[in-house]
Amino acid sequence: MSNHESQPTLKIIPLGGLHEIGKNTCVFEYGDEMVLLDAGLAFPTDGMHGVNIVLPDMSYVRDNRHKIKGMIVTHGHEDHIGGIPFHLKQFEIPVIYGPRLAMSLLEDKLTEAGVAGRTELRRVRPRDLVRIGNSFFVEYIRNTHSIADSFTVAIHTPVGVVIHTGDFKIDHTPVDGEFFDFQKLAEYGEKGVICLISDSTNAELPGFTPSERSVYPNLERVFSQARGRLIVTTFASSVHRVNMILELAQQLGRVVSVLGRSMLNVIAHARNLGYIKCEDNLLQPLHVIRGLPDEKVLVLTTGSQGEPLSALTRIANKEHRQISIREGDTVVFSANPIPGNTIAVVNTIDKLMIQGAKVIYGRDRGIHVSGHGCQEDQKLMLALTKPKFFLPVHGEHRMLVKHAETAQSMGIPPENMVIIDNGDIVELTAESIRIAGKVHSGIELVDGSRNGVVNDQVLKERQRLAEDGVVTVATTIAATGQLLARPEIHLRGVVVSADSKHLRQSIESTIEAVLRDRWSEFCRRLGNNQVEVDADGIQLQLEREVGKLLRRDLQSEPLLVLLVQIPEAKSTLGSINSSPSHPSSISAGARTRTRSSAMGAAS
Repeated sequence: MSNHESQPTLKIIPLGGLHEIGKNTCVFEYGDEMVLLDAGLAFPTDGMHGVNIVLPDMSYVRDNRHKIKGMIVTHGHEDHIGGIPFHLKQFEIPVIYGPRLAMSLLEDKLTEAGVAGRTELRRVRPRDLVRIGNSFFVEYIRNTHSIADSFTVAIHTPVGVVIHTGDFKIDHTPVDGEFFDFQKLAEYGEKGVICLISDSTNAELPGFTPSERSVYPNLERVFSQARGRLIVTTFASSVHRVNMILELAQQLGRVVSVLGRSMLNVIAHARNLGYIKCEDNLLQPLHVIRGLPDEKVLVLTTGSQGEPLSALTRIANKEHRQISIREGDTVVFSANPIPGNTIAVVNTIDKLMIQGAKVIYGRDRGIHVSGHGCQEDQKLMLALTKPKFFLPVHGEHRMLVKHAETAQSMGIPPENMVIIDNGDIVELTAESIRIAGKVHSGIELVDGSRNGVVNDQVLKERQRLAEDGVVTVATTIAATGQLLARPEIHLRGVVVSADSKHLRQSIESTIEAVLRDRWSEFCRRLGNNQVEVDADGIQLQLEREVGKLLRRDLQSEPLLVLLVQIPEAKSTLGSINSSPSHPSSISAGARTRTRSSAMGAAS
């Protein structure tokens, strides 16, 4: 047995959050014990039609559910806790440890999803120690981020201490007075850290990320200059930013009305836990502030990322039932667009301006700062923890590479770090770090029902519908192989170069040619004047030939839906027992075979 194989081995398997921003999910595995760290979601791209939420593919965890001992949650952002209710519908997690604010938000999510009984939530405070299984011992270390109650974790394992930074930046003047626990990090650095797993989001940016408090004077200046109503949007989970906005509203004598379910929810929990402090009469419903002078009103709303269903987007689209833009309004975007959301945000800004609003936005205004550390923040983390091995996470590929370069400049040799992707198995021993294979990874898409998972085939069909349209063909065939009636052909969203009559005639001629030339291959005669037909065979043959025709004539690949009905024929494929995928019906003295197939024309 080799020296490597004889040493205890810790497996670190990220399932989300690498080569991307969002759906941060990581598995720590030792022997027959597994601990999850965070379980987030991401939001769909433009091509994911009808999809509301993107989750990591958790099939590896589902297959090993018997190993799960618990979960560590670092903070309450959606890209770290948003996936948990969906995962709990598929497997149980014995216990979830996390900060008070994150657990309060998660408790509501689990109750709403009907899975509250499938786990136990336990709240932690700074420097709390928790044991998970026999192999993992975790200490929570306070850090600073854009949401209150955020943590770095030190995970004690049989191979040594692994520190996972969670999301962080170095903020020396935190809004809530909860300082980064540098002392504890340095203590671990002195004792020895086998591996640092660190946030790479701003690895390309030099310097330090400014303090959250640096936004305050800029917001104060913008708010003071506004003569009419103030409409302010930011991330609902940016508790520190929300707290400053409410503080400024109180100072300037404005009453605040909050729009957006997520904003209302976060504010309620943050006030309950003391992270947001304001007088009760500062917050008023929308119908109350309608009677106040414009200069006394501040509307705090969701929609900083141009989300289609958010309050601000509906206001911009003139679809909000209770509030509309008017001349003199000032709209403040205290957030920068997440990559992929820029077009949606710009469109929202344009619509607000067209309606007469003054819109304050952009990085040069100083009304937003990132919650993630830049290169100097990352260097300080490396200097304090002094890790033997380094694993950059939470970022797109170029960010991971840049973070690794920063670590190398801090004295960590290249052979002591790895750049990985979702699904990679990182094997860690006291003496080595390496990529030791890969598990199944990918994405799961959740539709508008928030219950149904959209598989790859459904998504491809939706994309084809959006790009090339759909062709529906319904035909009835006699047991002799003759058409009993002309096929019904419908085109939806299909671009034809001339009159569609020619295409319809071509489809009909193609069907007739297949039946004439190939029918004998798919049927045989039985006694009592009955015919046994391979309905699936004739169906597939028709799909192939019609698909070829569509590709040739249209120079595109519309979705093809082909329905075939064969009365008075016995199917060779068990149509006597009806099933959803092969529906059939029985009429008096006759067998009717009907199959509906939604296949691409390329099939």
